Amino acid sequence: MRDAMATARVGDDVFGEDPTIAELESEAAAFLGKAAAMFVPSGTMANQIAIHVHCRPGDELICEERSHVYYYEGGSIARLSGTQVRTIRAPSGFPTPDDVRAAVRPDDPHFPRSRLLVVENTHNMAGGRCLAPDAMDALAVTARESGLIVHIDGARLANAAVAQGVPAARLAAAADTLSLCLSKGLGAPVGSVVAGSVPFIAEARRVRKAFGGGMRQAGVLAAAALIALRDGPGWLALDHERARRLAESAAGVPGLTAAVPDTNICMVDLTAGAPEDLIAHLRAHEVLALKVGPMRVRLVTHRDLSDEDVDRAVAAIRSFSAA
Repeated sequence: MRDAMATARVGDDVFGEDPTIAELESEAAAFLGKAAAMFVPSGTMANQIAIHVHCRPGDELICEERSHVYYYEGGSIARLSGTQVRTIRAPSGFPTPDDVRAAVRPDDPHFPRSRLLVVENTHNMAGGRCLAPDAMDALAVTARESGLIVHIDGARLANAAVAQGVPAARLAAAADTLSLCLSKGLGAPVGSVVAGSVPFIAEARRVRKAFGGGMRQAGVLAAAALIALRDGPGWLALDHERARRLAESAAGVPGLTAAVPDTNICMVDLTAGAPEDLIAHLRAHEVLALKVGPMRVRLVTHRDLSDEDVDRAVAAIRSFSAA
């Protein structure tokens, strides 16, 4: 990736003149089965551009209560788009069609307009859970019957595709728009794309400029992102297997529990002690983890790990004592 960045062909992307950006956007659109795509610095910007295009101030979007767009994007829905959020509680991370139908506001001037459904696939805080294509299709049918636009926060959509043995475009087919993170599991150092129709992307470019996302000679970043898009999916099954190893190692430790993950996110719950104790223990063994709940720690596998790294993490987990 560093070699590709050093030798990238570049131009001014703000004027649409960067050939490497154009190549990346074309390949990303094809990968996701959409007419067009646009490169942006981050997944948060990708999601927030989509929300800003779809919603007017005073509109309301609907999402699961732990969705990244609501939980981890700095209040951007309100800060940047004047849009409010109606959340749905779904332990799996994915609302049902009935949940969505019940959340849609009546057409009444007392209420905000229900405008947008956001679905996160995979769902980070649900432990990297995947939504199946048929379930996504059913949500989209219900959303459109209710007058909603559909956006997928597909930061880890490639993980969901590999885990379920389907193309990413199949998982995206029912959505109007979606984001895809080119870092995280795919391994680029920087960047995401947002994808949808040609008119949507034309408007999204205006919003990206307003949000400060025009990046001039950004082909140096797109060169690495192209490698991530082309080669990254081939690494994901290994990431998933390694996350399962981490979960299995935690399941045998008194005071720890871990569900078998769908993808590359392993959530470890403590039944005794405190998350800080486990995090400190892991750090002492050069393993980094994140507290994501009162008694929950998250570990994520990715392509930069070696077998020795994973073995060390497994040994560190097994040597932990919650006493």
